[in-house]
Amino acid sequence: MKKLPIHIKIVMGLFLGIIWAFISSLLGWNEFTIRWIDPFGMIFIRLLKFIAVPLVLFSIIGGVSGLRDVSKLGRLGWKTLLAYMTTTLLAVSIGLTLVNIVKPGTHIDDEQRIKNRLSYEVWLQENDIGMTQDGLNFLSDPKYAAYLSEAQVAQQITSPKLDLEKKMKTIAVQKENSPLKFIVEMVPDNIFASLSGNGLMLQVIFFAIFFGITLVFIPEEASVPIINLVNGMNLIFLKMVDLVMKGAPFFVFCLLAGVVAKMADSPQAVFDIFVGLGSYSLTLFSGLFLLTFVVYPLIVKLLVSNMSFKDFFKNISPAQFLAFSTSSSAATLPVTMECVEENVGVPKSVSSFVLPIGATVNMDGTSMFEGVAVVFLAQLHFIDLTIAQQLTIVFTAAAASIGSAAVPSAGLIMMIMVLQSVGLNPAWVAIIFPVDRILDMCRTVVNVTGDMVVSTLIAKSEGELEKYA
Repeated sequence: MKKLPIHIKIVMGLFLGIIWAFISSLLGWNEFTIRWIDPFGMIFIRLLKFIAVPLVLFSIIGGVSGLRDVSKLGRLGWKTLLAYMTTTLLAVSIGLTLVNIVKPGTHIDDEQRIKNRLSYEVWLQENDIGMTQDGLNFLSDPKYAAYLSEAQVAQQITSPKLDLEKKMKTIAVQKENSPLKFIVEMVPDNIFASLSGNGLMLQVIFFAIFFGITLVFIPEEASVPIINLVNGMNLIFLKMVDLVMKGAPFFVFCLLAGVVAKMADSPQAVFDIFVGLGSYSLTLFSGLFLLTFVVYPLIVKLLVSNMSFKDFFKNISPAQFLAFSTSSSAATLPVTMECVEENVGVPKSVSSFVLPIGATVNMDGTSMFEGVAVVFLAQLHFIDLTIAQQLTIVFTAAAASIGSAAVPSAGLIMMIMVLQSVGLNPAWVAIIFPVDRILDMCRTVVNVTGDMVVSTLIAKSEGELEKYA
């Protein structure tokens, strides 16, 4: 067992955790699993998260201060943002293509879709929103009158489960803000508050870049001791990652056991959740699979010709498995950095700049999820969105993903904004909530893989990809 690679051990822990959860639900041990096993999984995520912020801070300061050529930083910046925006738009486009071909929202009984449609029109009337998105009016058609009372009841079901009112207030505040609010919030007013783990990773990145640039401009005799201290601290936190990862197989077992145990009280209940939303789940999963195992490797192969598909996945698989287990790009960040630096040969000056930004703003899987989910929900309610409306989804999903926190299920909150952008009921997020946890794990793998691909390509464009020059 000691000779097995870490990613194999993590896979074993992952599958054993799922198997344990099904056995415990079958035997009625779910409470034991949630109370006595799941906490170790939470400890694992906390360990990775508390390492992530100082590791980002010291890595970026060390990387930027080591550049000595500030113009290179600007070049890395525009390359990084362009690459991330390109992969995000590509992800949403693939998702929309699949959801329009498969039409998962049409795979349920038409009678139920009619009731859904009527509940949508009731919602429009109650909120004085105006016309339907497709210009049709089922409420005025006598043949649907028999369904009306059921539709009005259906309009009441949404949301205590998701605390929707609170989420709506959050989105309302965001919509009232200036379009430049995103840039304003990048600049910390108290760096110690930003470092305290309040989720403002962009502020940490801004401070680290500013600090690193400043070190370049002060006399070398003053900057060298600070740079040595920063590099020493960076090594300490990297060693922490190594130590935590030694226990990763056990922690992943606990994490997955807890996730599945919380989803339902019996194996049949878990299966029922997926059957109910099966076509949507399969459509989104197919898009995520296509992006991860076909599109990304092809892009890398085209631009890094001597990296085979096998090498690609062997190099990055530990971070992928960890992303699946934790559902958090931020928690996975320390391992993501270790994979690209040690396995791919991306220099620290590139990885320490590109990856923290990616964990914050690059959410390819989340963007695809938002596009697929919104069109699915529209189809479920007998609404045909136009090309213009779907293009609105593309750009809103891309913009929303930038503000999406790198934590589990943050995409659900951002999807409210996307639903509103095309005039649909934001309460519909409750419909897909039952399957979101597992799909969130899958889309986090895409998010992290996209970060690693971009860092690899940028290192290659700079002529600094050491192992695949």
